[in-house]
Amino acid sequence: QVQVAESGGGLVQAGKSLTLSCTVSGLAFSGYAMAWFRQASGKEREVVSCINGDADGWHYAKSAEGRFTISRDNAKDTLYLQMNSLKVEDTALYYCAVGCPAWRLPTRYWGQGTQVTVSS
Repeated sequence: QVQVAESGGGLVQAGKSLTLSCTVSGLAFSGYAMAWFRQASGKEREVVSCINGDADGWHYAKSAEGRFTISRDNAKDTLYLQMNSLKVEDTALYYCAVGCPAWRLPTRYWGQGTQVTVSS
């Protein structure tokens, strides 16, 4: 049974940084591209960033380019999202998932999400 669990969200002031983590169990983690998504209240879920299994290929949404960094530790079956210079508009529920829609890889095995709230 595949389990995905995000952590690291919280309340932070605009301009500050936050790092999200996502642990995955039940599959060969290093063999899968992974993605971070977010969904703000009243908006559709959007992909934030993807990383391939070897951690040598990345995709970023325009809203994340230059501020967010995706990474993974395959030895720990863990995905990360380093978020710098946070903006109020980054406030959302952040999810990780196996796969990446930007690369036409089906997304599946979602976590429950971790809330990020950025105050002005």
